[in-house]
Amino acid sequence: MRGPLFMLIVASVLLVSMPVHAEPVGAGDPLPAISLTGPEVEAQRTYLGLKKDGPFNPADISAELVIVEIFSMYCPHCQREAPKVNQLYQLLLDTPRLGNRVKLIGIGVGNSPMEVDFFRDTYEVRFPLFPDGDFAIHKALGEPRTPYFMGIKLGPGGKADVVYAKLGEFADPARFVDEVMAKAGMK
Repeated sequence: MRGPLFMLIVASVLLVSMPVHAEPVGAGDPLPAISLTGPEVEAQRTYLGLKKDGPFNPADISAELVIVEIFSMYCPHCQREAPKVNQLYQLLLDTPRLGNRVKLIGIGVGNSPMEVDFFRDTYEVRFPLFPDGDFAIHKALGEPRTPYFMGIKLGPGGKADVVYAKLGEFADPARFVDEVMAKAGMK
């Protein structure tokens, strides 16, 4: 039989070796450095106001505020939410006061380009979606569950701060965008 000191040492080693899950990036946090593959479609590059092809950071998007949906093709909540997120995108396009000020993108965590394309086609998504097949972006964002929405306020010199973060679905696209804009200090 082993003594209490041995048991304490074993318990300590097990506790220290357990994986630690960080909290997801939330309101008030700076956006971690992440890199998205450049959109292959010219219309999406134009929508995002990207000046060059290839990988980019959300801070490179030409807007005051970027709303990011973290989704997975396999997430039933994301699938159910897709029509409302599509309505949100259309609202952003159709509302003059939002125009070029607010952009919407999606990041498919654990999803390959093929899986992202499948989600795009199945749910008729027209806003830019980006794969994160190796979970690198997901890890940098603190491994949020899906769907996870972030509002990122962009500033001069590549400054990008998370002003809004929410796990789960939203009820109404118009109220949602108003809430995110209020958190960003925008009217």
